[in-house]
Amino acid sequence: MKNCNKILALALSVLALAACGDKAHIRGTLEGAPNRKLVVKQLDVNVYRDLDTIKTGANGAFRYDVAVAPGQPEFIYLFYGNTRVAGLLLEKGETVTVQADTLGRYTVSGSEGSSELAKVEKAQADFLADLAAHESEPTAMTKIYVQHYRNNVKYVLEHPYSLTTVPVLFEKLGDDSIFSQNTDAILFRQAADSLLSVYPDSRYVKALSREADRRGRIMELNNQLQQAGEAPFPDIVLPDIKGERQALSKVDAKVVLVHFWDAADAAQKMLGIDSLLPLYRDFHARGFEIYSVCVTPDKPAWASVVLAQKLPWINVNDGLGGASPAVITYGVTEVPNSFLIVNGELSSKPISGVDALRKELARLLK
Repeated sequence: MKNCNKILALALSVLALAACGDKAHIRGTLEGAPNRKLVVKQLDVNVYRDLDTIKTGANGAFRYDVAVAPGQPEFIYLFYGNTRVAGLLLEKGETVTVQADTLGRYTVSGSEGSSELAKVEKAQADFLADLAAHESEPTAMTKIYVQHYRNNVKYVLEHPYSLTTVPVLFEKLGDDSIFSQNTDAILFRQAADSLLSVYPDSRYVKALSREADRRGRIMELNNQLQQAGEAPFPDIVLPDIKGERQALSKVDAKVVLVHFWDAADAAQKMLGIDSLLPLYRDFHARGFEIYSVCVTPDKPAWASVVLAQKLPWINVNDGLGGASPAVITYGVTEVPNSFLIVNGELSSKPISGVDALRKELARLLK
């Protein structure tokens, strides 16, 4: 019986140690803030999420343990009121010591990632302070911005396996990204691929990879448009329900309606049956075709609608929703939305309803 008790106690100890191991430990002092509240926040990809509120002791000391999964370091921030007093990048099992004040100045030890993050945040703060000091000197501000951009590029290239490159790449000035050039997509892809090899399960790295994909599609699209020169209309090539790629430029019709829609919206589904189908039946034989682009990410649901309604025109969907190159190319911000291509050229005449479209088709396809 004693042996059983020892085994049970040992098992419980092992479980307790394992539970404790999946944490990082924060120990620190907030100077000049005895018996005050601190809010602990976690960066959830691009927004802060409150984790807890803790209280400093009589000498401003505080401590907090945060869950950190293996291979998934966490960005943790401490706030005193509206002031961010410390930023931490914590690995499982680390014990970090923070010395901070209520103005947002801090030092950190015991965590290599947190120490590196402090350098990144200082560089960003210095950049903003430098801009503010030269706000009446546009030329000087441009030089400061360009130098900071170059410093950021250098940092990302020199720290390919550090998660601290994530806040560098996502840094903004106001609402605009510091990395706003078309070719920055290459840097994002390179950084994401490097970090995925080390932190494949990190949500921060997955978010960076998605952003790299998005920027890559835009860069490819811009390159295609530049190479196309003075094309009569932007071409798009998307898969149909059989997976076959259909190019808008290959549609052989005098008048083509490029129609963007959402198969998840009941009203838009009825638009196809009640309005577009009668138009198609009346004018298709006279040279009218519809190139229908669905923005629903759920491709099986879209395909079932197309098959159930027996829509006879060209139906395409790449499953990318609002991030689809087709949506970006035509500047679509809401659906339904349609464009007319007449004799190979994009018409500048707006489509103002089904009745107006019918009259226009009757005029064009006499």
